[in-house]
Amino acid sequence: MPLKRGSSQATISKNIAQLIEEGYGRNQAVAIAYRAAGKSRPKPRPKSRPEPRRKSRRKPTRVKKSRRS
Repeated sequence: MPLKRGSSQATISKNIAQLIEEGYGRNQAVAIAYRAAGKSRPKPRPKSRPEPRRKSRRKPTRVKKSRRS
């Protein structure tokens, strides 16, 4: 059966459901439906990571030598 035309999320979802009923795997059905709609598959959101620690940019202080008399 041909896929529905359109690029709305509802149309894409119906196409995915139809393809799964026809025996395609879920990932394959999603790829076909998004290709038919002319869109790219949405990428998963990256998990938030803690920011890396930044090194101090201060110059090390010089220890002054004491003069001996």
